[in-house]
Amino acid sequence: MHCRLRSRIFQSGSAVAMEETDREAVATAVQRVAGMLQRPDQLDKVEQYRRREARKKASVEARLKAAIQSQLDGVRTGLSQLHNALGDVKDIQSSLADVSKDWRQSINTIENLKDVKDVVVQHSQLASAMENLKIIFSVPEIVMETQDLIEQAEMLQAHRKLMDLECSRDDLMYEQYRVDSQNTRDMGLIQDHFKRVLPLSEELAKQLWMVLQRSVVTVRRDPTMLVSAVRVIEREEKIDRRMLDRQRQTGFIPLGRPKEWKKKMLEVLERTVSTRIEGAQAETRELDKMWLVRLLEITRRNVLDDLLVVKNLMVQCFPPHYNTFQVLFDLYHRSLSSRLQELATEDLEANEIVSLLTWVLNTYKSTEMMGHPELFIECDISQQEPLLPRTVVDDLLSKYIQTFTSNITGWLRKALETDKKDWQKETEPEADQDGYYQTSLPAIVFQMFEQNLQVAAQIDESFKEQVLLLCLKQMNSFLYRYREEAVAYKEDHLKDRQLPQCYVQYMIAIINNCQTFKVSINSLKKKYSKKMEPTQNDAAIEKTLDGVAKDGCQFLLDEVFMDLEQHLNELLTRKWLTGSNAVDTICVTVEDYFSDFARIKKPYNEEMTSKAHRRVVMEYLKSVMQKRISFRNADERKEGADRMNKEAEQFKFLFRKLSAGGESDHLCDSIAAIAEVFRLTDPTLLYLEVSTLVSKYPDIREEHIVALLAVRGDASRDMRQMIIETLNQNKPSVNINSRPVFGDIAVPVSMTSMTVPKLLK
Repeated sequence: MHCRLRSRIFQSGSAVAMEETDREAVATAVQRVAGMLQRPDQLDKVEQYRRREARKKASVEARLKAAIQSQLDGVRTGLSQLHNALGDVKDIQSSLADVSKDWRQSINTIENLKDVKDVVVQHSQLASAMENLKIIFSVPEIVMETQDLIEQAEMLQAHRKLMDLECSRDDLMYEQYRVDSQNTRDMGLIQDHFKRVLPLSEELAKQLWMVLQRSVVTVRRDPTMLVSAVRVIEREEKIDRRMLDRQRQTGFIPLGRPKEWKKKMLEVLERTVSTRIEGAQAETRELDKMWLVRLLEITRRNVLDDLLVVKNLMVQCFPPHYNTFQVLFDLYHRSLSSRLQELATEDLEANEIVSLLTWVLNTYKSTEMMGHPELFIECDISQQEPLLPRTVVDDLLSKYIQTFTSNITGWLRKALETDKKDWQKETEPEADQDGYYQTSLPAIVFQMFEQNLQVAAQIDESFKEQVLLLCLKQMNSFLYRYREEAVAYKEDHLKDRQLPQCYVQYMIAIINNCQTFKVSINSLKKKYSKKMEPTQNDAAIEKTLDGVAKDGCQFLLDEVFMDLEQHLNELLTRKWLTGSNAVDTICVTVEDYFSDFARIKKPYNEEMTSKAHRRVVMEYLKSVMQKRISFRNADERKEGADRMNKEAEQFKFLFRKLSAGGESDHLCDSIAAIAEVFRLTDPTLLYLEVSTLVSKYPDIREEHIVALLAVRGDASRDMRQMIIETLNQNKPSVNINSRPVFGDIAVPVSMTSMTVPKLLK
């Protein structure tokens, strides 16, 4: 009844759904027809539209029929399979019922077979005993034979007999374990009977380890021995795996298992490699200063030779899955790392630190070692930990920098002391190929820097830059001491100007050294640094070197003018007016000194000539301003003016010659300009002449004019006052190209007391 009710409800629902679908289809059709018949001319095509829609309808109906037929076929197949499955389930249910019935009936039968089971176990034990009976009675004899084979290095045969003994012992113990695992007495009897088997196994293991320890040598002489050792280890590994599988199933594990000989083999190889690395050191620092270099070279050769043997010979003696080369490469790398870290903790000297780091950072990766053509593919160092941790490398570099700083300070001090001793020699310093005086100091200093930079470059770029920076910093400190020593050298010379005999020549060498230092520093930077921009250190060094050179030039000029002092004091005196040869002597003396000064390098020789020229003229002008003479009449004024003009020309000629044709007239022209003031015969025109002088030399001061008028000797107080006041009121035009001459010339107070001093503006 319920089924009929559900059927009626389903049919009613289906009818409603069909009506709804029909309505939607009619609405869609109406919409399509309306779309096709929107224009009057489309009515002619109604029949064409009707046939097209009929074809579409027939096509859709055909597809629907095919789909429904396919679904009906699938439902039919499914129903058939369900019917068959139902029959299979019923058959299985019936079979399970039969099995359950038989099982219940056989329970009592199984309990009655317990005696049979015991007999079966006993039979199994007896069968095992029968199988091993021959070996059981022959244990002492087999043990002796095995011992002899081991001593004869017949490892494969010895191991075969050892396996027979162990197999018999293990089978007997396993059967006993199955019968009564708690029966320690019977277990003890079996163990006691086979007690010599375990020491025999240990003896064979020792033989194996001995072969492996000498494997690098053995594989060259007799590779079959190494192959035999590996085969024995591989057999034992298989037995270990079989025994462990049985332990998981039964809980029984034979005596001495697992042996893990492969693991022990790796431990032996590791100890062998470590001993090989550590045994390379045969000397100490006390016996040989180059002990570390020798040790690293021996280690390099040993490791390279060993790895080549491993790759070309040993790998063939081991199964592929042992990955022999990679394993041994890892062992060598770890052992090297451990040994090098031990060396790094020792109290290494600076050169030893460099040797160690160079070996670690460069040699190890080079073609001389792990980058060897036969090894570089397999030896992938990038996959390994660094030989030395970065912290250890940084500590070593820091220690080297400290030691190097201390050493270089001492080296520079010794070099300077040696150079100072040379300054006292009675022979001239050596000259370079261009004839310029020099000492060996720059060569010694930069040879020292060069050597250390070459060493630093072997480590890495950043460290090389760091050492270069340190060298330049030390150079700056050294140059301060160099300057102080040059000043002290001058002071000692002034105490006795006869000593040292070659003072001038060595002072020239000191000046030239400054230029050599500059060139050498630039060369070092260009060669060892990629940073070409100037640094604060560079500016400080440049300034210090210029200071040392300028001090030296000044000391030499002081030396010249100490010799000229007497002759300079004769200028513009009565003796000078009556025919003194002071200027001739001055020119000869200056030229004589400058024959030595020609050995000063540029640009200092040019500065030297320029300073000497200016100082000679300044001293001449000072002699005018000091009123050493006052002309008595026009004849004396004319004679004095003529002499001044002549001497100005002498100075021009001299300094043109010394400056190789350079400009030298400007300063000497100031002497000629003053001479024209003295030469003037008409005092009424004196203002015009003085005005011309002031326009040429705007740095001339009022006291200078007063001094000139006083030397002239014919200007009254009123005339001097009038000239000064007129100059102040009528400012003369100033030549913009004029250069200062009188600014540094002082006038004695007695000269300025005649009038109020003020600057002419």
